[in-house]
Amino acid sequence: MYILGISCFYHDAAACLLKDGEIVAAAQEERFTRRKHDQDFPANAIRYCLKEVGITIDKVDYVGFYDKPFIKIERILYTYLATFPRSYKSFLKAMPLWLRKKLWIPHMIKEELGYEGEILMIEHHLSHAASAFLVSPFDEAAIITVDGVGEWATSTIGKGEGNRFELVKEVRFPHSLGLLYSAFTYYLGFKVNSAEYKVMGLAPYGEPKYYDKVMELIRFDDEGGFRMNMKYFSYDYGLTMTNGNFNKLFGQPVREGEGQLEQFHMDIAASCQRVTEEIVLRMANHAHAISGSKKLCMAGGVALNCVANGRILREGPFEEIFIQPAAGDAGGAVGVASYIYHCTLGNERRWKWQHAFLGPEFSTEEVREYLDAGGVKYKEFTEDELLTRTAEAIEKQKVIGWFQGRMEFGPRALGNRSIVADARNPENKDVVNMKIKFRESFRPFAPTVLEERVSDYFEMDCPSPYMLLVSQVREDRRTLPSITHVDGSARVQTVNRADNPRYYDLIKRFEERTGCAVIINTSFNVRGEPIVCTPHDAFLCFMRTHMDVLVLDRFYMEKEDQTPLEEDVDWRDLFELD
Repeated sequence: MYILGISCFYHDAAACLLKDGEIVAAAQEERFTRRKHDQDFPANAIRYCLKEVGITIDKVDYVGFYDKPFIKIERILYTYLATFPRSYKSFLKAMPLWLRKKLWIPHMIKEELGYEGEILMIEHHLSHAASAFLVSPFDEAAIITVDGVGEWATSTIGKGEGNRFELVKEVRFPHSLGLLYSAFTYYLGFKVNSAEYKVMGLAPYGEPKYYDKVMELIRFDDEGGFRMNMKYFSYDYGLTMTNGNFNKLFGQPVREGEGQLEQFHMDIAASCQRVTEEIVLRMANHAHAISGSKKLCMAGGVALNCVANGRILREGPFEEIFIQPAAGDAGGAVGVASYIYHCTLGNERRWKWQHAFLGPEFSTEEVREYLDAGGVKYKEFTEDELLTRTAEAIEKQKVIGWFQGRMEFGPRALGNRSIVADARNPENKDVVNMKIKFRESFRPFAPTVLEERVSDYFEMDCPSPYMLLVSQVREDRRTLPSITHVDGSARVQTVNRADNPRYYDLIKRFEERTGCAVIINTSFNVRGEPIVCTPHDAFLCFMRTHMDVLVLDRFYMEKEDQTPLEEDVDWRDLFELD
């Protein structure tokens, strides 16, 4: 039985294909179109998923969509009426898209795919909850979903057992932790629904001096819920997130996007982050009270806030946490497909999430053909030679583009589409930030550490395979400056040999040479672009930056050997995925 899950039209469009309840392929549309956070219909991602298992759309038994558009339009119209006439401009901007596209999603899916079956749709937060619990390693667990907004719900608390779950409490729009965080993202001059992680990265440079003022925006109840004081916000009626009252409360106007970052902005980020953590902790405590479980599953965009996740693990009532690696809207494709298979059709759970490597891969022969067609100078190594040569290059302070196997699903590079470097060198943080990623200097880098060595370097003793937990770096290991944030923390990724043998062996080989079982791991892309998908994407990124070495499969390329890139030459047709 094949089930296709689809998420799109808001942000981070994606597709996921289940075969007898097991995820066999999943990918985000942005990786194919090269448009970051692409929200359009995921035609390329769907084409890839079907190709991965060698089927056509007529072999798919069910197609699911991760949202219920008619309930969402009900909320939008109700809100516009409640806030009229202030909402008039926003109404005029939103309605054409809804009338032309978003209300006709089942028809559009059938037309785009040539699919003749029924399109099943479930509510947004059910998709989030299903994407976490139904694929988790837990037979029973508490569930939390938190994001901007689905149809009406903005966060939910529930519990699951076996192949069933229920959501027993929800917070409804306009009261939203995700939109609160996005409001501060907007106020700090960053792009909403794209750059919230910058607020999280900026927060450790500040002090939560405005914590009390942020708390003036919220009122809590005794059941893990909250309400927001809407006199400070305009997202329910306008084209901006905040209004003049918000600016007056904090004493400064909205920061211009490329304006100077001052200590004030860092303190605002720290205050927003602290309040977010407190709200999530309250929800976690209530989820535990409802479920009685020691296990927690989380999804929704706010579940990507790895600082808050780290606090739940350290201070909350749960012994184990599972956060689906594509916890945002992209993961809704996983959720709706899993919900159909388990909850709608009643199938038992036999498959558990194992890794995030669910995207396209390219054979050694395909990579060789691509490199030869472009006249690229490379060396081809055996596995042992490749690992030795790459570990030696990292030790010599080379920055490496590392491209192997299947692409990761979700926003994090986990060792298959990564840029890696020596974490011991304090200069590497600025080198990679400024000369390769072309991004803000305050942005931290994550470490990858061998799973069995994690507690030797960090104040945690559990796996963190998806880079979704923040931990303090041990005091005696502060000799890793390029992965240690200003507050002594790090967003940790652990790797074991069963999940990713080649990446594990690279770090093991580096440890044998240096005594250090940690390297820098950042996503293989530059600012404003998605993570690379194909060898062509990787080669272009390599040539357009100050990366020293590119490793594609078992092919090793040094920048100094290459002919400067001719931007009008395009070999991409070698890697069309249809």
